[in-house]
Amino acid sequence: MTDLSRSALDIEDLRRMARRRLTKGIFGFIDHGSEDDIALRHNRAALERIRLRARVLVDVSKRDPAITLFGKRQRLPIIVAPTGPAGYVWYRGETVIAKAAARAGVPFTLASTSNTPMEQIFADGGGRQWFQLYVWKNLESSVETVLRARDAGFEALVLTVDSIVYYNRRWDIENGMVFPVRMTPKVVLDALLHPRWLIGTMGRYVLAEGGLPRYVNIPVLDDTPLAEARSHLVKNDTMTWDFVKRIREIWPRTLILKGLQHPADALKAADCGVDGVIISNHGGIASDGALAPIDALPSFVAAAKDRITLIVDSGFRRGSEVLKAMALGADAVMVGRAPLYGAAAAGEAGAYRALEILEAEITRTMAILGTPTIADLSREHVLLASEMG
Repeated sequence: MTDLSRSALDIEDLRRMARRRLTKGIFGFIDHGSEDDIALRHNRAALERIRLRARVLVDVSKRDPAITLFGKRQRLPIIVAPTGPAGYVWYRGETVIAKAAARAGVPFTLASTSNTPMEQIFADGGGRQWFQLYVWKNLESSVETVLRARDAGFEALVLTVDSIVYYNRRWDIENGMVFPVRMTPKVVLDALLHPRWLIGTMGRYVLAEGGLPRYVNIPVLDDTPLAEARSHLVKNDTMTWDFVKRIREIWPRTLILKGLQHPADALKAADCGVDGVIISNHGGIASDGALAPIDALPSFVAAAKDRITLIVDSGFRRGSEVLKAMALGADAVMVGRAPLYGAAAAGEAGAYRALEILEAEITRTMAILGTPTIADLSREHVLLASEMG
């Protein structure tokens, strides 16, 4: 077993390890955004151009990166974001990432496109678990999924609202990637060139479960032909605020909307009884022209900070970047690709290593900034590009 404390010094190391192990198609799916990857690159550039400003001569010998989110204390100001292909990068990858999140003391969000029954992940993964919902063409199937997640005991429901049509991803078209996976000649050849992934991930599914991973948390009749099932899994472009209100009526716990770009929508969410929103451009996947969420964050803080919990995601790779968002007024940060790279590289150990890296970077940067706690962070600790000479 590789000593990850030596071989993975940052998230980029885990990314490189994941790239070596995964097929070209799977890695391309998790690593790229839509169209020309402009939004994906802008997410990173927007975070990188923000500067931190330290205060000195503060006793930072005891540092605590914990926060309280939705009334519950957690060890770090991060949440593990939903990542649909987790079960394809590692055998039962959703469960190994959930276990890593539990060890790190942060919530884990399960994607509705996962490949292991939600009840099994909830039982085996431990810790605090949220459930993410895509809304499909058949609204009633989505409602059925919400009720199932409610009965399973998930702590929060994350309703994704920026994913109403399928993405324009040239990388997936070129690599022949569709989900559930189709074993075309191109996909088979790609798999044969990556035997560690083929045997360690796909091989284990075939041996243990009698076939390739499939969607098991979306209500599609067992006798439905695959082509018809794919047609059923068309995203819904008719969803409105009335659907949010309906979900609020049947979901008794924390309700969060994911994929907001405009602060006026956060105010509408609050009016509908939503508990929190995630400012997000889906990691650069939904629209290649989308605003970087970190750039949108200040307008949300100005408009809605006193009315609703504000979470931000997309592009975060360093603990210092998490602190930039917290100083700008976020209540927490979601990270998706970082633990997914870790899981792809080394399973649960890799996913935990990703969170361990972020924790070390957060606590180290807190010392440099002169902030013993997350609550000590303020707007004075960051400079935006527009504020620099």
